[in-house]
Amino acid sequence: MYKGKKVIVVLPAYNAELTLEKTYREIPFDLVDDVILCDDASRDNTSELAREIGINHVIVHEKNKGYGGNQKSLYNKALELGGDIVIMLHPDYQYTPLLIPSMVNIIGEGLYPVVLGSRILGKGALNGGMPIYKYIANRLLTFTQNILVSYKLSEYHTGYRAFSKDVLNGINFNENSDDFVFDNEMLSQIIYAGFEIAEVTCPTKYFEEASSINFSRSVKYGLGVLRVSCSHFLQRMGMAKFNMYKKPERAPIG
Repeated sequence: MYKGKKVIVVLPAYNAELTLEKTYREIPFDLVDDVILCDDASRDNTSELAREIGINHVIVHEKNKGYGGNQKSLYNKALELGGDIVIMLHPDYQYTPLLIPSMVNIIGEGLYPVVLGSRILGKGALNGGMPIYKYIANRLLTFTQNILVSYKLSEYHTGYRAFSKDVLNGINFNENSDDFVFDNEMLSQIIYAGFEIAEVTCPTKYFEEASSINFSRSVKYGLGVLRVSCSHFLQRMGMAKFNMYKKPERAPIG
């Protein structure tokens, strides 16, 4: 708990057996109340290991639903469990769980309802081994996105994020893609809905066991990001309407 607010960490997992326990052991459990893992039809023993190390809430997809589909299951479950502050952390140990207290503090004190762990602030990305082509693509896409969505972030592509309950209840994330572009759709929705976003400098690690998409998937992701940003621009200018920006019809959960 943080000042009476329930803190939940959600782990979108796919073949994370080799890094899951190391990630889990660094979570600050003096602050975190619950951990939820969603195993997106892994081919290894991710879900079995999750239960062995003490994760009480393990969701298993019998068929692979994709990175976005994984997150939908996690956020819906976190709201169902009454989470007030929800942190999405990759279980591949690419992002350090040691930043969780800082992210929780920012939301818990009412400073910002969303916090991103940015690899671009400082020199975390390149020092951590981010491939140069991904770094350049990140910078070009982020520059374009800042113009089209009329916001200013150092990057839109980090997988380390924290949200207040009001944000998750206030956007229609279940309408989003089940693929990797889900993350960008979610940020677009958050910005369009008027929620403010904070960023904290986040070191990152690129190594063999860390999850990463290949070049062809990166190109597909980049094109999807441009599609989302153009949609946001058209919606913002009143030139088109997209379902993803509609208010959720469900009653607030949690």
